[in-house]
Amino acid sequence: MTSKFLLELSNDYERLFETEIGYDVIIYSGEESNIKEIHAHSNILCIRSQYFRSAFSNEWAEKRDGKFIFRKPNISPQLFNIILRFIYCGNIELEKLQGSDVLKLLIAVDELNINSLISHIQEFLIDHQTEFLQQNPTEILETVYQHEAFADLWNFYLEKACIEPKILFNSDKFINLKAPLLELLLKRDDLNLDEIEIWENLLKWCSACQNIENDLTKWNREDITKIKRELNRFIHLIRFYDIEPADFFYKVYCYKDILPQDLIHDLLEFHIVPNVKPKDNLQPSRKTYFKKLDSTLTGSDCIPVFASWIDKKDSSHYNKKDAPYNFNLLYRSSRDGIDPGSFHRNCDNKGATIYIVKIKDSTQLVGGYNPLDWNGNDWKTTSDSFLFNFTDKKNVSTGKVSYVNKQHRAVYCYYSWGPTMGNLYCKYDNRWYYDIYSDGERYSNIGIPKRFEVEDYEVFQVVEK
Repeated sequence: MTSKFLLELSNDYERLFETEIGYDVIIYSGEESNIKEIHAHSNILCIRSQYFRSAFSNEWAEKRDGKFIFRKPNISPQLFNIILRFIYCGNIELEKLQGSDVLKLLIAVDELNINSLISHIQEFLIDHQTEFLQQNPTEILETVYQHEAFADLWNFYLEKACIEPKILFNSDKFINLKAPLLELLLKRDDLNLDEIEIWENLLKWCSACQNIENDLTKWNREDITKIKRELNRFIHLIRFYDIEPADFFYKVYCYKDILPQDLIHDLLEFHIVPNVKPKDNLQPSRKTYFKKLDSTLTGSDCIPVFASWIDKKDSSHYNKKDAPYNFNLLYRSSRDGIDPGSFHRNCDNKGATIYIVKIKDSTQLVGGYNPLDWNGNDWKTTSDSFLFNFTDKKNVSTGKVSYVNKQHRAVYCYYSWGPTMGNLYCKYDNRWYYDIYSDGERYSNIGIPKRFEVEDYEVFQVVEK
C-alpha cells in the first residue's frame, strides 16, 4: 500500500513540475542561442537542494514581480530539466545521455548540492560509461580531480589509469596534464608501466611544459636549465634503480646534466661495481599486475589479448590486471638456433605453448596457440588451438585470430619440423608456408602470407597463475 501511495505522490509532483501551477521561481538556463526560461517552486527547491536553500535564505537571487530570478548559463536547459524532474519526483533517466552529458550533469548536480544524485551518477558512469571515460583520459582526470565530492569516480579512474596507464600516457593530451596530477600518478606504487617508460614520458611532459623540443641533441644551456627546473619536483618519484642497465646507459645517463650529480654517481656505482646495493630511503619498486613478456618481438600488451583468445572471450577482453596466464619464454630462434632440433629440445613436454613469428622485412607477426605439447610424430586433435596475425607488431588492435576448423589436423608434431599447425607449417628452418590442402582450410585464412622467411621466432609456455 505504501509503495502505491509513494508512486501517486511522485506522479502528482511530476504533474506540478510539468504544469508549473503557482510557480514563483524563474531560471534562465544555458547561454547565447540556447537560453531557456524554466519555471519552478521555491518551497520544493529549498527542501530538496542545499544550494537553493542557501540561495533563498541569503537572498542571493534577484526578484522581479514577486518571483525569484536565477541565471545558470553553465547548465544547459536539457540538463536542468533532468535535475528539476529528479528534485520534484525522484525520477531520472541517464541511459539516453551521451557520456559527456552525464559528466556535465554530475558537475551541475555537485554545484546544486544534490548529494544523493551525485552518488547515483558516479555509479552509472562507472558501470555503463567505461568506454567514454577512456576516450578523454586527461580532461576527465582533471575534471574529477577538481571536485571533492567525486570520490568514487576519482578512485575508479585513478585505479584504471594505474592498471592501464598507456591509455593516459599515450594520449595526445598527456602533455597538458597539470603538475599536481602527474605527481599523484608518479607517487603510485601500482602504476603499471616500465620505469624507463615513466621516465621517458616525464621528459616528454617537461619538454612540452617549457615549449622545448623533446630532443636532447637540440637543447642549449638555457633549455637544460629550464628542463632541470621543471624536472626537480619529480626526480624523487622515479625508481631509477629499477631501470635495466642498458636502458640506464642509453636513456638516462645521457641526461646527466639535468639530474643531481650524487644520484648519477650512486647509479653508476650500482650498475658497475659488483654487489653494491641501492642507497637507502628509496621509493619501493612498483607493483605490476602481470609478469612482463620476455620478448624481443612484441610487448606485454599482447598478454591480455593472448589470454582472451585462449579462453575464447569474444565480447570483452581481459585487461593486464585480470589476465589469468603467465607466458614463460622457452625458446628464441636467434638465441637458441633456428633448426627444428633446437626448437624441440627447448619446447617438447612443456604443455601448452604459444609461438610468435616475426616475418622478415615486415612489421607483421604471425603464430599460434598449441594447448597440447610438441612431442610425438603425428597430427594431434584439439578444438582449442588457434592461429593469429598482427599486421603491425606495435599495435595489438590489428590482431586477428582463427580457431581450428579441422580438429584432427590441429597440431602436427615431428622431430625434423618446427611448430606446425593446420595450414601453417615450418619444415625448412626459416622458410615457412601457409597452404590449402585437399581437406580445405584447417584454420580460416586471416591474411597469413603463403610463403615467407622468418627473421626470428619465440615460443612461450602458457602457465595458469
